[in-house]
Amino acid sequence: MPFLGAHMSIAGGVAQALLRGQSIGCEAVQIFTKNARQWRVKPFAPEEVARFRRVWEETGIRAVFAHTSYLINLGAADAELWRKSVASFIEEMERCAALGLPYLVTHPGANPDEAAGLARIGAALDEILRQTQGSGVMILLETTAGQGASIGHRFEHLAWLIRESKYPERLGVCYDTCHTFAAGYDIRTPEAYAETFARFDRVIGLERLKAVHLNDSRGVLGSHLDRHEHIGAGKLGLDAFRLLLNDPRFRDLPMVLETPKGPDLREDIENLRVLRSLLKG
Repeated sequence: MPFLGAHMSIAGGVAQALLRGQSIGCEAVQIFTKNARQWRVKPFAPEEVARFRRVWEETGIRAVFAHTSYLINLGAADAELWRKSVASFIEEMERCAALGLPYLVTHPGANPDEAAGLARIGAALDEILRQTQGSGVMILLETTAGQGASIGHRFEHLAWLIRESKYPERLGVCYDTCHTFAAGYDIRTPEAYAETFARFDRVIGLERLKAVHLNDSRGVLGSHLDRHEHIGAGKLGLDAFRLLLNDPRFRDLPMVLETPKGPDLREDIENLRVLRSLLKG
């Protein structure tokens, strides 16, 4: 069975995210390694890293990985923003390495010129991977909804970035259920589900899929609306999640919620309950 969990806040220190996850029964946790809305960050203190690693072992959480900050745009046409994004991304890769995290998930980037944006993202990824060789951290390109000028809403975008990379072995994919549905990929029926993942396999390769974001969608199929909804309460519906959770090809993948929630995490508790009720056997 897949490892189920949620994105957890690092307020109070990165180790707190693991304790929050443990408190609601997470088997997988996604975190930010820093404030997602600020560029500047103080380096981890050695004791913070040591505590994180100790708490991770004590909680027994199966999978922990990170997501990049919202400010980063590897596809930026503006040269200064592009350089700042690359530098910040390298810093986040180093923070993941310090914590022992295997993956750093990122939205590929945005640029109104698709071809130019892909080229900018490809160049950024090569520079980031060149400067973090030996870190052991893999970048997971997240499928996007195609809202505005965002790139990554077609499987072909991610395939091109991997194919053209100088370091393809360090690139994988994070499949976001809301984003891909909003981008036009249907998984609500067995037939649609089979076709979408057959296409993913043809274009990208299922071996590249390393993590999943479990989000229902407020927008309809192909709406390009990036608005997450609680499991079963959106336009995707429960059958889509039942198909995904019970797909034997994905039984060892971490799958995390990014659905709306409050400080008491009751929404996460309910969404995880719903997801686990869909598991067979």
